[in-house]
Order: sequence, then structure tokens, then C-alpha cells
Amino acid sequence: MSTSAWQHLDHGDAPVVDIHGLWTVFANDKGEQVVHRDLQLTIERGEILSLVGGSGTGKTVLLRQILGLEHPTRGEVRVLGTPPNALSAKGAAVVGMLFQHGALFSAFNVIDNIAFPLRELKLLPEELVIDAALVKLQMVGLAPEHAYKMPADLSGGMIKRVALARALIMDPPLLLLDEPTAGLDPAASDSFCDLLRGLHRELGLTVVMVTHDLDTLLDLSTRIAVLADQKVIVAGTADEVTRFDHPFIHDYFLGGRGQRAMLALKDMKAPTLPASRGSLPPEGAPAALGRPGGGGTASPEKDD
Repeated sequence: MSTSAWQHLDHGDAPVVDIHGLWTVFANDKGEQVVHRDLQLTIERGEILSLVGGSGTGKTVLLRQILGLEHPTRGEVRVLGTPPNALSAKGAAVVGMLFQHGALFSAFNVIDNIAFPLRELKLLPEELVIDAALVKLQMVGLAPEHAYKMPADLSGGMIKRVALARALIMDPPLLLLDEPTAGLDPAASDSFCDLLRGLHRELGLTVVMVTHDLDTLLDLSTRIAVLADQKVIVAGTADEVTRFDHPFIHDYFLGGRGQRAMLALKDMKAPTLPASRGSLPPEGAPAALGRPGGGGTASPEKDD
């Protein structure tokens, strides 16, 4: 699907995600549990915004509300100016989602997993659906030889890449990531971060990410939003967030592990906001990916 599919939702310089007065309340055996109370958050075009917070602060719940899988008790969530539950009715593939463990269909091979959203629309002939899926497969650094493997035959890193290709098959302007490097070894995690950084730059994506991994958080984020006390207590760069006085921030960012992660990344250039949404590479051509300031292609994921 080309960008024309969602351009009718484009509101110029309006935020990609705009959340106002959001309350999330769950009923339990003790009455009610308030997860979010009058939460406010704005996510601008081209950001990589990471959501962090302690257990039970509703990070993944917020992602699911942006995606339209859950609805807040009250308040407003808008994606490109439209409530998420109205996006599918407009026929626009605005949001792509990478679930924590990939969530591939175990009975489908790689190419069928990637092609699934396009096939559901029934708008393109089968040969074009397969061609589009193969383009996305190569875009995430996997060779065509992996197209007909089953999920059980893939490494953890390959599963993440196939799931990412599926999330991007409709060319959404907004990508949601739930623990994108969870379960990956350090080398695979670094490689996946390089891939995400390159796709962000090349495709002009806006990215919202939940992660507990400090290296991933500091490596990729252009802005960090901290959830605590049932709201976003601060949103800003890593330097701005760490200057905010709150017990969670002190424990998370200024503890031994947090300081080591920040020292290791202090000389790295922060991700830059893309000026515009780029186009897909030609079929069969690798995406021009790599660390900022350098060329190169997506690091191929080896089948281990």
C-alpha cells in the first residue's frame, strides 16, 4: 500500500499521536485499579519515543490503546487526527505493530506471515502480494532463501525481523514496538537496533517503543517518556529525563547499570529526525541502512 492510502488522514504538522486526559481503569476483586490518571502525551512526526516505567504503569496498555486494541476508560487518543478505532473503517494502514515475541503464525511460512495483512484486504493480485512481501523480507536484512521456512526453523533474531517485515508490509507511517530486543543476545540486539535506526531514517517512520533494555533505549530514542504515578511525569531527551527528580528515574537511570549504559553511549550520535518519508527500494535491492553517518545495507540475519 502506498502512502496515498493514509495521506487523506495527514493533518500537516499535527502530532502523529495526541493523547489528552486519558484514564485507564480496570475492575478487580478489590474494586477498581487506576492505571492511567489524566495522562497527557504528544508524539511528533519522525520521533523515536520510548515509554519507560515500572511494572504495572501501563506501558503496553498505552501501546494497545494507540493501536486501537484497547479503549481508555475516558479521555482521547488520536492517531493522525483520527481515533484509532476509526482507522480501519477508513481503510488506512496507519499503524504497524511489532509484538514482543513476534507473534508469527506458526502454521504459516515466512512469506505467508509477511503477506498476511495484504491478503486480508483482497485488493492486490497474488503475484503482487508475494512481490511486496519479498521486498519487505530483503528490507529487514533477510535473503529470499528464507521465504519458505517455517517459524520453528528460525532463530530469535530472524523471528523479530520477519515480524518487523509484516508490521511494515502496509507502509504505515507509525510503528509500535513492544520490547523489540527482548530475548536477543547482545550481537543480535545491536544488529536489530542498527536495522531499526536505518528503517526510521529511510522510511521517515514515527516510532513508539516500550523497552526495559537500557542499551536499546539510549541507543535509539530521540525522546523518552517516563510513566509513574499514573501519568507521564516527564518527556524529553535522556539528559533532560535524568535531571528530573523522581525515585524511579534515580533508580532506573542513575543506578550502576544505567550509568554504565549512558557512559557507553555518550559518544554516539543521537538518532536524527528524518526530513521526509522516503520510498521503498526497488524489488530485489537491499535497503540502504547502517549507523548514522555511514552507508551500507541491513546486516543480514544468520540462521543460527
